[in-house]
Amino acid sequence: MQLRNGAPRPAARGLLFRGRSSERAAAMSRTRTLAVKRIGGASMKHPSVRELYDYWNARRGLRAAPERGEIEPGAIRRALADTFVLAVDRGAGHPFRIAGTRVCAAFGRELKGVAFIDLWRQESQPLMRECLHVVAQESVGLVAGARGETARGYKLEFELLVLPLRHRARTDARILGALAPCEQPYWLGVRALGPLSLGAIRYLRGDRSTRPALRLVSSPPRGRVRRGFVVYDGGQG
Repeated sequence: MQLRNGAPRPAARGLLFRGRSSERAAAMSRTRTLAVKRIGGASMKHPSVRELYDYWNARRGLRAAPERGEIEPGAIRRALADTFVLAVDRGAGHPFRIAGTRVCAAFGRELKGVAFIDLWRQESQPLMRECLHVVAQESVGLVAGARGETARGYKLEFELLVLPLRHRARTDARILGALAPCEQPYWLGVRALGPLSLGAIRYLRGDRSTRPALRLVSSPPRGRVRRGFVVYDGGQG
């Protein structure tokens, strides 16, 4: 199946997918089984999460995602401590390229080079891997809840934001995100959290109303590209 520009085609629960292999359908079926919600707009509680999403949304314009080099730390300074950038490397567990000071403090260590997947409990890791795969391959964002606990039983809720980034013309090389604590307890940064549990997930619609929609076609178009249009020979205008 190939893609071409054309009339909009409804997508399941507000998401527009560019392709569906049996493997992808099975992965998303597992996600639905775990009561994952898909929404068309952002529903975010934490100020850092809202600020990062609004900035990312403004920088991307009509594209699926902004370039990595377009993200200026100074423009998101209030959210910077909760922000991170991941490498899209499934085999390595999606290691941190950058991790904000509050993210590192929550786990009591420097996180650069650490696998993002390793921050999650064993039962949450398969779903988190699938979520990151969807974000990178389908160029959609997600918001999720998470919970961590220290060795002494102190618990803390987080809001997680994960967004695609373009890097060297690819949308499957970097991921921008925020992991923001829902409160600031006195022990945060003193008592390290253990692995996180993943809560409810909400995928964010990736399409923009002014961008052309993509639809599936059953056979490759037999035409030539000229100035951004596909020209078909021998037909009537």
